[in-house]
Amino acid sequence: MKRDILRIIEDNMDGFSKGQRQIARYLLAHYDKAAYMTAAKLGSEVSVSESTVVRFVMELGYAGYPDFQKALQELIRTKLTSFQRMEVTNHLIGDGDVLEKVLMTNVENIRATMESISRTAFREAVDAIVKARNVYIIGVRSSSMLANFLSYSLQMTFDNVRLIDTAAGGELFQQIMSLGEGDVMVAISFPRYSKRIIKAVEFARRAGADVIALTDSAESPIAHSAQQVLIAQSDMASYVDSLVAPLSLINALVVAVSRAREDEVRERLQKLEHIWDEYDVYDKNQG
Repeated sequence: MKRDILRIIEDNMDGFSKGQRQIARYLLAHYDKAAYMTAAKLGSEVSVSESTVVRFVMELGYAGYPDFQKALQELIRTKLTSFQRMEVTNHLIGDGDVLEKVLMTNVENIRATMESISRTAFREAVDAIVKARNVYIIGVRSSSMLANFLSYSLQMTFDNVRLIDTAAGGELFQQIMSLGEGDVMVAISFPRYSKRIIKAVEFARRAGADVIALTDSAESPIAHSAQQVLIAQSDMASYVDSLVAPLSLINALVVAVSRAREDEVRERLQKLEHIWDEYDVYDKNQG
């Protein structure tokens, strides 16, 4: 169960030693900055030793400082406003090379996603999409770009793919009212999580559909109602998240699904090429 770190610190303040209270006060006031500090740096900021910091987080119930730091970073991703997120990013980059910092963060996000993602969940998600009666794809706000790309890629080869228009407000549920057993909903959501997609996922699950969640954490609110959870790293690039790793994961999904139905996809693409030629869609005189 996800814990509110700040509430735990506040509730236990009276029982902390003098050094621990110094750490606690700093965390309560500057948790956004502390989330990206090493244990040694945090100790230096509050004038205690690195070992005191490590013992402090272990007393809070964490296996070690990296476990605590990860939880704190997850907290700020869901708690901070857009303006606060930009402030944290500016603090992290400082006077460094913005281009290098952002690109290297994206590289690290892809690497971390590749190392941690469940291959079983990925295979099951591919199998569910391949066998689905209908595939409903939903993403809100920045995640809508990912939903559009997945929908565009799958609609090139399959007729049963439906992109849900989340800008329609209350009409969202009219688009999924026929969803049921045999259908699949691919829900894409990254912090800050939208209430609309959480409710849509809950609706799909109650209707008996298979739900595939593409999100940033097993603690994501859409993960709890999903049969398959595909986790992609999306650390902050500014007031928005870096969506490079999620997009790479979507590319992998599209490739895996097309390989599973290779003959059908090949025939469909050949037909599309004839149509594109007939209606002069692409410029073939380049080069």
